[in-house]
Amino acid sequence: MELIVRRPSGRPVVEDYLAGRAEAVSFFGRHFGAGAAFEDKAVEVDARFDRAARERAAAALIVPEGADEARLAQFVDEGGYMVTTGQQPGLYGGPLYSVYKALTAVRLAEAVEARLGKPVIPVFWVASDDHDWDEANHTYLIGVDNDLHRFELEAPEGNAAPPLHRIPLGADAGEVVETFASHLPDTDFSGEYLELIRSGFAEGASLPDGFHRLLQPLLGRFGLFFTDAAHPTVKEGTRSLLLDELRRAEEMESVLHGSGAALESAGYGIQARIMDGGVNLFLEGPAGRERIYRDGMSFRLRTSGRVLDLAEIEAAVDADPKVLSPNVLLRPVAESRLFPTLSYVAGPGEIAYFAELGDYFEAHGAEMPIIYPRWTVTVIEGKIRKVLDKFGLDVEALNRPFHEVASGFARDEVPEDVRTAIGKLRGALGSGVGELQKAVTGVDATLKGPVQTLRNQTFAALDDVEKKVMQAVKRESEIALSQLEKAQLHLFPNGKPAERVQNPLYYLARYGGAFLDGLYERFGVNLD
Repeated sequence: MELIVRRPSGRPVVEDYLAGRAEAVSFFGRHFGAGAAFEDKAVEVDARFDRAARERAAAALIVPEGADEARLAQFVDEGGYMVTTGQQPGLYGGPLYSVYKALTAVRLAEAVEARLGKPVIPVFWVASDDHDWDEANHTYLIGVDNDLHRFELEAPEGNAAPPLHRIPLGADAGEVVETFASHLPDTDFSGEYLELIRSGFAEGASLPDGFHRLLQPLLGRFGLFFTDAAHPTVKEGTRSLLLDELRRAEEMESVLHGSGAALESAGYGIQARIMDGGVNLFLEGPAGRERIYRDGMSFRLRTSGRVLDLAEIEAAVDADPKVLSPNVLLRPVAESRLFPTLSYVAGPGEIAYFAELGDYFEAHGAEMPIIYPRWTVTVIEGKIRKVLDKFGLDVEALNRPFHEVASGFARDEVPEDVRTAIGKLRGALGSGVGELQKAVTGVDATLKGPVQTLRNQTFAALDDVEKKVMQAVKRESEIALSQLEKAQLHLFPNGKPAERVQNPLYYLARYGGAFLDGLYERFGVNLD
């Protein structure tokens, strides 16, 4: 198995930030490529976090199987820091990139700890308050039949959209997991992972429950700790920030509009659209988790239309702290309020919207963490490498619609003498028709039209012959085209990089923990 590891690609502001261009870095404050930036950020964090604050941060963590709980006491005693990342929970672990983010955070934390000489804890934040069921309820797997399959849980009854941690899995959970299991190979490793998903994603559990149950044993041995958006200590530790955001909603909207305007002036454009009147908070209401909007001196829930004043929202939060939650822009600010975060490991989409958040963090009394790009990986199994080598292709040659791949292959497979003969005939026809047209025009100018018609018909007939030759080549090359199609499926399922589609259990069932070990080894970070 071969791992091609590289930085992600993204929008222009992302590309320029990754390249260290000053015009982009100015929106992020510090650049991940400068080791000294982590030392500077540590000074800023120390000014906001004393021992008691670090004790609260440690209390918000979940210690997974394999992790060293004693690290938390060391973190508090020695004034340590955190490197964070996170993702909304997905069925059976979601796509591969969640694992890539987690192991990038582990390796970055190790490197920062070595540089600073203080404990640095890697933390994975599970965004269990996300309410997008349709995004989280499915996963994809290339099965033992070498086809791509989609596995999906039924939607909960009713029209409300509650947070994922509020949704118990239905009676179809067991059937779906067994269908998923039937598409995995039976190996020395598969039983262990099937046990985790059968128990974690059972009827009555939630998607976040299963996500934790799977990822914690997989990644805890690398020293990764977890937290959850619905964790009581997380809700208590961020409560004052969320209510402050509510009270200052109009001011914060203005700050974000200003950052967006600055990005537009720099030629990058707005990265995350700011809704006029929109508050960066959700409140659980009649329609589930609803976006809050300003409505005069009160607030309105977007879907149900319910109007509440500040006191009513505060009373709701007092009764159940879980009902109020941040949106995608406020969430990292809330995290930095609770955790002494030096750096956040982000995917390309996240990096883009962080470009708008520098002033927003400052308005909440903190500096933005150093944004570190997660590693992106192309996994090439031996069977796929053989196909690429056989046809002299690189990975990107398959990153296009398959009909283009097949046509290019067919052109290359047409015998040289046939290509030469067609080329000579095409040239001779062009030359001959040109001479004829010139000659007949001297006799009668109106003959130019019929000669042009002859030219078109002749070339059309030649094109038809060429197409039939290529079709014949394709028929003779069905096995080769099938191999190319399967290779493309593994590298770009659904036309996307596999890391955004493929479930990690595809590789875990085949290679066991060695797959994760290989990623860990390749994800090294150098801060010198």
